[in-house]
Amino acid sequence: LEIDNQYIMSPKDLCTIGFTDRMIEAGVRVFKIEGRARSPEYVRFVSSCYNEAVNSVLDGTYGREKIEIWMERLSAVFNRGFWDGYYLGRRLGEWTNRYGSSATMKKTYLGKITNFYTKPGVAEIKLENGDLSEGETILITGPTTGALEINVTGLRDAGKNESSKVCRGELCSIKTPGRVRRSDKVFKWERIPG
Repeated sequence: LEIDNQYIMSPKDLCTIGFTDRMIEAGVRVFKIEGRARSPEYVRFVSSCYNEAVNSVLDGTYGREKIEIWMERLSAVFNRGFWDGYYLGRRLGEWTNRYGSSATMKKTYLGKITNFYTKPGVAEIKLENGDLSEGETILITGPTTGALEINVTGLRDAGKNESSKVCRGELCSIKTPGRVRRSDKVFKWERIPG
Protein backbone atom coordinates (compact mmCIF):
# COMPACT_ATOMS: atom_id res chain seq x y z
CA LEU A 1 0.00 0.00 0.00
CA GLU A 2 1.42 3.39 -1.00
CA ILE A 3 0.38 6.47 0.98
CA ASP A 4 1.01 10.01 -0.28
CA ASN A 5 0.49 11.73 3.04
CA GLN A 6 2.35 10.73 6.21
CA TYR A 7 -0.51 12.09 8.39
CA ILE A 8 -3.25 10.00 6.83
CA MET A 9 -5.16 9.82 10.12
CA SER A 10 -5.42 13.62 10.47
CA PRO A 11 -8.29 14.89 8.34
CA LYS A 12 -8.73 18.61 7.84
CA ASP A 13 -11.50 20.19 9.91
CA LEU A 14 -14.93 20.46 8.31
CA CYS A 15 -15.87 24.10 7.76
CA THR A 16 -19.21 25.03 6.19
CA ILE A 17 -19.24 28.75 6.97
CA GLY A 18 -18.48 29.57 3.32
CA PHE A 19 -21.79 28.09 2.17
CA THR A 20 -24.01 28.45 5.21
CA ASP A 21 -26.53 30.22 2.97
CA ARG A 22 -26.82 27.17 0.71
CA MET A 23 -27.25 24.86 3.70
CA ILE A 24 -30.08 26.99 5.11
CA GLU A 25 -31.72 27.17 1.66
CA ALA A 26 -31.51 23.36 1.54
CA GLY A 27 -33.50 23.15 4.78
CA VAL A 28 -30.78 22.78 7.43
CA ARG A 29 -32.09 24.19 10.71
CA VAL A 30 -29.49 22.91 13.20
CA PHE A 31 -25.71 23.24 12.99
CA LYS A 32 -23.73 21.01 15.36
CA ILE A 33 -20.56 22.65 16.58
CA GLU A 34 -17.81 20.30 17.71
CA GLY A 35 -16.90 21.24 21.25
CA ARG A 36 -16.09 18.11 23.20
CA ALA A 37 -12.40 17.99 24.14
CA ARG A 38 -11.92 21.46 22.65
CA SER A 39 -10.70 24.55 24.48
CA PRO A 40 -13.11 27.23 25.72
CA GLU A 41 -11.75 29.74 23.20
CA TYR A 42 -12.34 27.26 20.36
CA VAL A 43 -15.99 26.81 21.37
CA ARG A 44 -16.43 30.57 21.81
CA PHE A 45 -14.89 31.54 18.46
CA VAL A 46 -16.58 28.83 16.42
CA SER A 47 -20.07 29.20 17.92
CA SER A 48 -19.83 33.00 17.64
CA CYS A 49 -18.82 32.88 13.96
CA TYR A 50 -21.56 30.41 13.02
CA ASN A 51 -24.18 32.36 14.97
CA GLU A 52 -23.18 35.50 13.08
CA ALA A 53 -23.25 33.61 9.76
CA VAL A 54 -26.75 32.21 10.31
CA ASN A 55 -28.07 35.62 11.40
CA SER A 56 -26.36 37.20 8.40
CA VAL A 57 -28.10 34.78 6.04
CA LEU A 58 -31.43 35.53 7.71
CA ASP A 59 -31.01 39.31 7.51
CA GLY A 60 -29.66 39.27 3.93
CA THR A 61 -26.14 40.55 4.67
CA TYR A 62 -24.27 37.26 4.13
CA GLY A 63 -21.44 37.64 1.63
CA ARG A 64 -17.80 37.11 0.68
CA GLU A 65 -16.40 39.92 2.88
CA LYS A 66 -18.03 38.51 6.01
CA ILE A 67 -16.97 34.96 5.13
CA GLU A 68 -13.33 36.10 4.89
CA ILE A 69 -13.56 37.75 8.32
CA TRP A 70 -15.12 34.62 9.86
CA MET A 71 -12.47 32.39 8.26
CA GLU A 72 -9.71 34.59 9.69
CA ARG A 73 -11.29 34.38 13.16
CA LEU A 74 -11.76 30.60 12.86
CA SER A 75 -8.15 30.12 11.82
CA ALA A 76 -7.01 31.76 15.08
CA VAL A 77 -7.96 28.74 17.19
CA PHE A 78 -6.85 25.10 17.00
CA ASN A 79 -7.45 23.64 13.54
CA ARG A 80 -5.91 21.14 11.14
CA GLY A 81 -6.73 23.24 8.10
CA PHE A 82 -10.23 23.50 6.66
CA TRP A 83 -12.22 21.78 3.96
CA ASP A 84 -15.88 21.80 2.97
CA GLY A 85 -16.55 18.09 3.35
CA TYR A 86 -18.44 16.25 0.68
CA TYR A 87 -21.21 18.86 0.56
CA LEU A 88 -20.22 20.44 -2.75
CA GLY A 89 -19.75 17.25 -4.74
CA ARG A 90 -16.24 16.25 -3.66
CA ARG A 91 -15.52 12.55 -3.83
CA LEU A 92 -12.21 12.45 -1.90
CA GLY A 93 -11.43 13.70 1.59
CA GLU A 94 -8.74 16.23 2.36
CA TRP A 95 -5.96 15.40 4.77
CA THR A 96 -3.57 17.68 6.55
CA ASN A 97 0.05 17.62 5.45
CA ARG A 98 1.41 18.72 8.81
CA TYR A 99 1.28 17.59 12.40
CA GLY A 100 -0.65 19.57 15.00
CA SER A 101 -2.56 22.79 14.73
CA SER A 102 -2.61 25.40 11.97
CA ALA A 103 -3.90 28.06 14.37
CA THR A 104 -2.72 31.64 13.80
CA MET A 105 -2.97 32.57 17.50
CA LYS A 106 -1.38 31.01 20.57
CA LYS A 107 -2.07 31.23 24.26
CA THR A 108 0.63 31.33 26.91
CA TYR A 109 -0.27 30.78 30.55
CA LEU A 110 0.23 33.92 32.68
CA GLY A 111 -1.57 33.21 35.93
CA LYS A 112 -4.98 33.08 37.52
CA ILE A 113 -7.77 35.26 38.81
CA THR A 114 -7.51 35.69 42.58
CA ASN A 115 -10.50 38.00 43.06
CA PHE A 116 -13.27 39.77 41.16
CA TYR A 117 -14.93 42.99 42.27
CA THR A 118 -18.41 43.16 40.77
CA LYS A 119 -19.30 46.81 41.23
CA PRO A 120 -16.28 48.30 39.42
CA GLY A 121 -15.91 45.21 37.14
CA VAL A 122 -12.28 44.68 38.11
CA ALA A 123 -10.35 41.39 38.17
CA GLU A 124 -7.29 40.80 40.33
CA ILE A 125 -4.67 38.56 38.69
CA LYS A 126 -1.67 36.76 40.19
CA LEU A 127 0.99 36.68 37.46
CA GLU A 128 2.67 33.29 37.89
CA ASN A 129 4.37 32.81 34.53
CA GLY A 130 5.10 36.09 32.80
CA ASP A 131 4.67 39.84 32.62
CA LEU A 132 1.53 41.72 31.56
CA SER A 133 1.55 45.05 29.72
CA GLU A 134 -1.08 47.65 28.90
CA GLY A 135 -2.51 47.05 25.40
CA GLU A 136 -1.80 43.31 25.26
CA THR A 137 -4.59 40.86 24.57
CA ILE A 138 -5.39 38.22 27.14
CA LEU A 139 -7.77 35.29 27.30
CA ILE A 140 -9.49 34.38 30.57
CA THR A 141 -10.97 30.87 30.70
CA GLY A 142 -12.88 28.90 33.29
CA PRO A 143 -15.65 26.32 33.62
CA THR A 144 -18.34 28.97 34.20
CA THR A 145 -16.66 31.94 32.54
CA GLY A 146 -16.07 30.12 29.24
CA ALA A 147 -13.59 32.23 27.27
CA LEU A 148 -13.30 35.98 27.55
CA GLU A 149 -10.93 37.85 25.24
CA ILE A 150 -9.78 41.21 26.64
CA ASN A 151 -7.53 44.00 25.42
CA VAL A 152 -5.76 45.09 28.62
CA THR A 153 -6.64 48.64 29.66
CA GLY A 154 -6.51 50.29 33.05
CA LEU A 155 -3.71 48.02 34.25
CA ARG A 156 -2.88 48.61 37.91
CA ASP A 157 -0.17 47.14 40.12
CA ALA A 158 -0.71 45.65 43.60
CA GLY A 159 -0.67 49.16 45.11
CA LYS A 160 -3.56 50.12 42.79
CA ASN A 161 -1.32 52.52 40.84
CA GLU A 162 -1.69 52.79 37.06
CA SER A 163 1.08 50.84 35.40
CA SER A 164 2.19 50.14 31.85
CA LYS A 165 3.66 46.78 32.90
CA VAL A 166 3.36 44.40 35.85
CA CYS A 167 5.99 41.69 36.28
CA ARG A 168 5.84 37.97 36.96
CA GLY A 169 5.16 37.07 40.59
CA GLU A 170 3.12 40.20 41.26
CA LEU A 171 -0.56 40.94 41.66
CA CYS A 172 -2.28 43.29 39.24
CA SER A 173 -5.80 44.33 38.35
CA ILE A 174 -7.65 45.14 35.12
CA LYS A 175 -11.15 46.14 34.13
CA THR A 176 -13.13 43.33 32.52
CA PRO A 177 -16.18 43.60 30.25
CA GLY A 178 -17.78 40.59 31.93
CA ARG A 179 -17.75 38.60 35.14
CA VAL A 180 -14.78 36.33 35.82
CA ARG A 181 -14.24 33.97 38.72
CA ARG A 182 -11.53 33.04 41.20
CA SER A 183 -9.18 30.40 39.81
CA ASP A 184 -10.04 31.25 36.17
CA LYS A 185 -6.86 30.90 34.11
CA VAL A 186 -5.31 33.91 32.38
CA PHE A 187 -3.37 33.53 29.13
CA LYS A 188 -1.50 35.93 26.91
CA TRP A 189 -3.26 35.69 23.51
CA GLU A 190 -0.98 36.58 20.61
CA ARG A 191 -0.51 36.06 16.89
CA ILE A 192 1.94 33.33 15.87
CA PRO A 193 4.69 34.89 13.72
CA GLY A 194 4.94 33.74 10.15
